[in-house]
Amino acid sequence: MTIVILVLLSTTILGGLATLLIGLKPTSIRLPLIFAGSFLFGVTIIHILPEIFTLSDQPMSIGVFILIGFFFQQLLEHYTSGIEHGHFHAHKSGGSTFSGISLLVALVIHSLMEGALLTHDSPFHARHESHTLLLGIILHKMPAAFALMTTVKTGSRFTVGQWFILIIFAISSPLGLIFSEYVLALSHEYLLYLFALVSGGFLHISTTIFVESSPEHKIGFKKIIAAVGGATVAIVAEFFL
Repeated sequence: MTIVILVLLSTTILGGLATLLIGLKPTSIRLPLIFAGSFLFGVTIIHILPEIFTLSDQPMSIGVFILIGFFFQQLLEHYTSGIEHGHFHAHKSGGSTFSGISLLVALVIHSLMEGALLTHDSPFHARHESHTLLLGIILHKMPAAFALMTTVKTGSRFTVGQWFILIIFAISSPLGLIFSEYVLALSHEYLLYLFALVSGGFLHISTTIFVESSPEHKIGFKKIIAAVGGATVAIVAEFFL
């Protein structure tokens, strides 16, 4: 668990620091976002969903929680405006404190939920290790951190408050991992419901990435390659990681 926590922390912080070190434009990571979204979609379809339906004694309830997770993610995006899937926003100097707090709270809730997937004693470990899940979350968290810090950044350096935001966002997934250990102690079925909520959110995020990348319903060759590549890597990783 320690290694997973360190990997999550370091990659998320690196994603945020990239706004200072690289200074990419939003369009510069469009193809990587499509790749990451396709990978996340693939992992959800071929790993998470089959196992939670197979392992649960109440598959109908699992389906309901997936739907709840899908629409709950839509509610969270009312406050985050899609930062979870790399949606950029220019910083507003006159933005309210409440909007900033609600943005961070919504992102933390989402990160806590996704971190729960990586619990060490997850039912998934009966058949798989969590390497593919970890890789999927990393590919999701890094552009999210980049988008978050692009949104809040006001200068060439981070302020104390901006560092606080990045650190809170970075530690939220590891905290979700730790919290899920306590949920597992209560019931495997409860943990499966939590996984179903997260998978619904992943479906919303990954499909939204595809929609936003082709606003005029025109998919270019590069986008197709990125999408198919992400799904292919998810399949290969599932067999070999």
